[in-house]
Parts: sequence; C-alpha cells; structure tokens
Amino acid sequence: MLLLKDIINSFQMKKILFLFILLFGTSITFAQKKSDKSQAEKKPFVLGEIRTIDSKILSEKRTLNIYLPESYKETDTIKYPVIYLLDGAADEDFIHVVGLVQYNTFPWINRIPESIVVGIANTNRKRDFTSPATIEILKKQMPNNGGSEKFISFLEKELQPYIDNHFKTSNSKTIIGQSLGGLLATEILFTKPMLFNKYIIISPSLWWNDGALLKTNPSLLEDTFSNQTDIYIGVGKEGLSPFFDNHVMEVDANILCDKIKSGKSKSVKVHFDYLPEEDHATVTHPSIFNAFRILYPKKN
Repeated sequence: MLLLKDIINSFQMKKILFLFILLFGTSITFAQKKSDKSQAEKKPFVLGEIRTIDSKILSEKRTLNIYLPESYKETDTIKYPVIYLLDGAADEDFIHVVGLVQYNTFPWINRIPESIVVGIANTNRKRDFTSPATIEILKKQMPNNGGSEKFISFLEKELQPYIDNHFKTSNSKTIIGQSLGGLLATEILFTKPMLFNKYIIISPSLWWNDGALLKTNPSLLEDTFSNQTDIYIGVGKEGLSPFFDNHVMEVDANILCDKIKSGKSKSVKVHFDYLPEEDHATVTHPSIFNAFRILYPKKN
C-alpha cells in the first residue's frame, strides 16, 4: 500500500509537470503564432517592374526599370504620358525620380499627369551619351566614346516602339538627362527634336568637344519648326568643366538657353533655372522637382 506521503509527492509532481506543460506549451503556441503572423505580414515592396530589351542596334541587352501609375489598368482605355529617364538604374536616378513623379501626381497635389516612367539602366554611359571625340585629351581620357548616334537610334527605333507596343501610352514623351545625360538630351533636341515633347536638361556637359553642340544651327530654331516643345534647363553652382578651362558649366547652360531663345520658332519654349545652393552632385533632384513645377504651371 502506498503511504500517504508517497501519494502527496506523486500528486505534487503531476501538478508541477502539468504547470510546466501548460506554461511551456503556451509559450510555444504564442511564439508560433507570433512567428506565423510575422511571416504573414512580410511581402516585397514593389516599385515597378524590370524588363530586358534585346537591342540589335546596340548589340546588347538593356535593362529597363518601369514604373506604372497606381491607377494603371490593362482593361481601361486611359493612355499615359511617358517619362524616359537616362541614368535610370535602381542605384542611379530611378527610385528618387519615381518618388517625385508619384508625389506630384497625388490627387491632393495633381501637378503633373499620372505618367509611366521608363528608367534606362546604363552599361557604358560615356560611350552612349557622347558623340565621337575630336579633341586629343578626350580621346586619351575617355577612349571608349562616340556612341550617341547609335544610342539615339536605339531610343527612336527600338525603345519607344517597344514601350508603345507594351503599354498604354499617349503622344506625350519627356526625357530627363543630367551631366553627360544632359549632353545627350541636348544632342537629341538639336538633331531629333521630335522624339520628345518635353526636355529636362540638367547640368549638361556641353564642354564635350570644346562646346561643339553650341556651335551648331539646329532645325529647332527655324520658324518652320512647328512641334510644340517645352525645355527646362537647370544648373547648380558648378564651375569649370573637367577638361577645358574655357568652359564653365553654368555659363554653358546659360548659353544653351540663350541660343534656343534666339530661335524663330513659336512652338519652342525654354526655361532656365539656376540653383546656386546646389552643385553637380546635388542638383538633379531639386531640378526635376522645379522642372515639373515650371513645365506644368499650377492649375487655377
């Protein structure tokens, strides 16, 4: 027969074991539920989509980062303007420019129309954004140059048709370029002006080939040019160009503006914006913000 003491000890052990299981089991269940909840709340933050286009003109694959407005639906008939962004990789200007576009299209701001943003990631920007070097120092310092004509052809004959075929686009097209990208945007403006309706040119490297672009006489300046074209030129306090002492970045940008203003076409409007608090590294974001304000005047 079990002694009373043994019965009490057995009962106490069972009680302790029960409490242990209850507490430990509850902890496991709570931790599991917390873990499950944590996992359920995790999901990717998607800013856009990444596509690859196989360019025959450039003989390489090019990465595109594409942002679509929140209201974009395949099933409706709405068409959207397209903003083409040079230096458009995720670690270049794509993310912060998309932020500016989204901000300015919020319903309570409604400054610019909802737009598709196409960021063109670089493979070799010095090659793609420059015309062939004619100055010895440029040939030595930047030997892999001179591909702008091919890149412009890629924009015209491959990229724009691709975007128009795959997305619901309107006829409104904007290009944004800074530094060498601003040089390329200026070259497009002077050689293929009808590729875009709006040009946002920031700190353009017009010193290339000792200012050769500024010495040309583009069709854009003729009175026969009738395509409505709006141009924003923004520049910070940047000083001398990297290779030529006779070229000051902000002065060259001002000369570009004056050259366009001297044109006879009534369809071309140009706006110059000097941002003295900014330099070559910081001017892009505030310039684009200002460009949206200037190119799209506030609605009454």
